[in-house]
Amino acid sequence: MSFRKDFLWGGATAANQLEGAYNVDGRGLANVDLSPVGESREAVIGGKRKMLEFEEGEFYPAKESIDFYHRYKEDIALFAEMGFKVYRFSIAWTRIFPKGDELEPNEKGLEFYDKVIDECLKHGIEPLITITHFDFPVHLIKEYGGWRNRKIIEFYERLVTVLFNRYKGKVKYWLTFNEINVILAHPFMGSGLVFEEGEDIEKTQYLAIHHELVASAKATKILREIDPEAKIGCMLAAGSFYPMSPRPEDVFAAMQANRMSYFFVDVQSRGYYPSYKLKELERKGILPDITEEDKKVLRENTVDFVSFSYYSSRAIEVNTDDKKVADKTDSNLFASAKNPYLDHTEWGWPIDPLGFRITLNEIYDRYQKPLFVVENGLGAVDEPDENGYVEDDYRINYLRDHIKNMKDAVELDGVDLLGYTTWGPIDLVSAGTGEMKKRYGFIYVDRDNYGNGTLKRTKKKSFDWYKKVIASNGEDLD
Repeated sequence: MSFRKDFLWGGATAANQLEGAYNVDGRGLANVDLSPVGESREAVIGGKRKMLEFEEGEFYPAKESIDFYHRYKEDIALFAEMGFKVYRFSIAWTRIFPKGDELEPNEKGLEFYDKVIDECLKHGIEPLITITHFDFPVHLIKEYGGWRNRKIIEFYERLVTVLFNRYKGKVKYWLTFNEINVILAHPFMGSGLVFEEGEDIEKTQYLAIHHELVASAKATKILREIDPEAKIGCMLAAGSFYPMSPRPEDVFAAMQANRMSYFFVDVQSRGYYPSYKLKELERKGILPDITEEDKKVLRENTVDFVSFSYYSSRAIEVNTDDKKVADKTDSNLFASAKNPYLDHTEWGWPIDPLGFRITLNEIYDRYQKPLFVVENGLGAVDEPDENGYVEDDYRINYLRDHIKNMKDAVELDGVDLLGYTTWGPIDLVSAGTGEMKKRYGFIYVDRDNYGNGTLKRTKKKSFDWYKKVIASNGEDLD
């Protein structure tokens, strides 16, 4: 058996990486607006440099992005032309509650998403909505300290209640937090955390994580009360860690590295903190206050499905002289040892299609819940011809090899898979680097790293290829 007949093919984007219009129709300032391109970015998104206002001399790509806010009809029409069954996009929290703690939502923000959702439905495209894709109101950072404050749960509940009521019957699939484990690698981008001098960073991270996990469970509870027909999932930045050798130290390090990320889904899918994490946090003296009410809400409100991003596998080795892990390259915001058996992208990410199948199996074996691949793609420098056309065979090859392995995971291994959305179907701002030249799309957007260009959309070679893949339900990959 190949992919199910109602398999959801499509693409995925995030509000801050394509909408632009950062101060239009009452939208408030968000952490993601304040992530500049260039030398400062890494320190800012890592929470090591406080930047809660725009600073002179910096360029902030999220301000304009690719102006989806004013071009959504054109872009969704192109997605429909490819045959999308689903479009994953996110809500900008600050469009709905500009400061984050208001009692009443911003109607203009809701009206924008009304139009986006209706445009999708008009073309027969299911909306898959991420409630929070790294967006976090700056006011909540300044006034409450961000997710380290339990009160943020209340504001998140208010946000989801508004969204679920507004879009009941229109949106069947929801995700609570995008790549929730990114808080460990880039805490300002992931969750709006900025650290003070002398603060116990890890303790603060796990306090914020706990509040997000409780908020996710409460959102799950609220959706089931408002719209019991809809489904809600969690979302992980995935990619299995391989030990670099059969040395027990490397094997154990790989197990620990995988647990660092799976912990989040262990809680969201199983409903409780796993014993290995409780022991670790207790040993370090950083276990958050987990109330009886927290335990109850986590236990009773597990997710319907598990979604994840996959770009590459990761690898890990331990330097036995000093017992430290040797970090050598990046893999979707996480450090990784460089795997000598794999080719790498222009940004140093490993290319590992079989690792995709391994990751699919590992997650399905662990949770036995339907899976949804909500990000997979190749970031590359595209060189358009004089007409703006890009012959991106490298992207086609990457996606073909990954879809083949995804197909094997379904057909040969029995993984229950709901759908697949590539990242991102149209060129947009990179979350990791803030660059436009790191392109993923089937549609070329004329814009450079510093906002120059016409924003004209042009179909790449991969556009027609993916259209054929969708039309054949994954059978025709040539």
